[in-house]
Amino acid sequence: MTTTDEFAQLGAPLESSSSPALKFEVLAKCSTTKARASRMHLPHYTAHTPMFMPVGTMGTIKGITTAQLRTLDCHVILGNTYHLGSQPGPELLEKAGGLHKFMAWDRGLLTDSGGFQMVSLLKLANITEDGV
Repeated sequence: MTTTDEFAQLGAPLESSSSPALKFEVLAKCSTTKARASRMHLPHYTAHTPMFMPVGTMGTIKGITTAQLRTLDCHVILGNTYHLGSQPGPELLEKAGGLHKFMAWDRGLLTDSGGFQMVSLLKLANITEDGV
C-alpha cells in the first residue's frame, strides 16, 4: 500500500474523470501488471488507491476505533446499505446526524447497494412492480 506521503511525490494526473460526487485521477500505472496509483476525491475526503478498506457492515468496525484507523492512515470504510437499513436503522442514523457522525468518521465512506443480500435472501423477498 502506498502512503499519503508517497502520493504527494507523484506528479500531475495521467488521466482523470469527474462527476458531482466523485473525481478520480490516475497518477501512475505499472506497464507490467496494469496496477494503478490514483486519487479518488470524495465529498468528505480524498482517498488514495490502492488502499486497505475495512468493513463496517452495520456502521461499526469490530476490534478497532475510528481514531486508530485514522492513525493507520485508513481513508475509506465500507458499509452495507441492506444491513445499515435493518441495524442500526434509518431512524437512529438520522438522529445521529448521518452515518459519518454515527461512526465518528470524517473520512470517506463507501456503501454498497445491498444487492447481494436481495438475491441471497430471495425466498424472503416480496417482488412487485414497485421493487423488492
